[in-house]
Amino acid sequence: MANKPAHAQALLELKNVRVHYGGVKALDGVDISLFDGEVVALMGPNGAGKSTVLKAIAGIAPVDNGTIAYCNKPITPVVHLMAHKGIVLVPQGRRVFTRLTVEENLELGGFIIKNKNELKERIEDILKLFPALKKKRTERAGTLSGGQQQMVALARGLIVNPKALLLDEPSLGLAPKLVKEVFAKIREINQIKNTAILVVEHNVRTLLETVNRAYVLDKGKVAAEGTAEKILKSDILEKVFLGKLNG
Repeated sequence: MANKPAHAQALLELKNVRVHYGGVKALDGVDISLFDGEVVALMGPNGAGKSTVLKAIAGIAPVDNGTIAYCNKPITPVVHLMAHKGIVLVPQGRRVFTRLTVEENLELGGFIIKNKNELKERIEDILKLFPALKKKRTERAGTLSGGQQQMVALARGLIVNPKALLLDEPSLGLAPKLVKEVFAKIREINQIKNTAILVVEHNVRTLLETVNRAYVLDKGKVAAEGTAEKILKSDILEKVFLGKLNG
């Protein structure tokens, strides 16, 4: 995995981003950056704002204040345009089209690719990363195991060759063995494709073994940021998960 460049511009950068749901401050002045080739974690307890960060970038959660910049240019995220820009969100919950085949799911992931031959080549290229799916390409996604469905969701997100991949709880509901497989695949995607990945995950230790840097969120704010080693050596995770950050 790549290390954060000393003086490079961030691929994706949030500055002072605020998001409200009614009267609730989901994000309260968040600063987050993602550099080319990095894998960066967003961690924290339920309600900390982790998934909201991804939704704000993807255009699902409206930003009340602050800026989101991509390739050093401010953007206003719009859901159906993000794949064109090179930003793809893989939402939590193994969201696959259960009645469609694996290949048809991947075709839908390439909805912005108008050339059918190019789309076919992209699918073949991605299936090299997912040999288990290649064997099941004609089977309905709904008949696959939970782990295989998560792989379909990951593969579908990669069809447009995104520069930034946003992953929301990729191991949710999976058995420990499958969690390891999912994170091994995330590392492989990062290394082979050099895809920058911003990932929300509740399996903290497994996640910190995978990432370059991590942000710890608490009550809509960034409570800490640093390398995985720095976060592990500190007591910040214990504080935020036990509600002792300010007490």
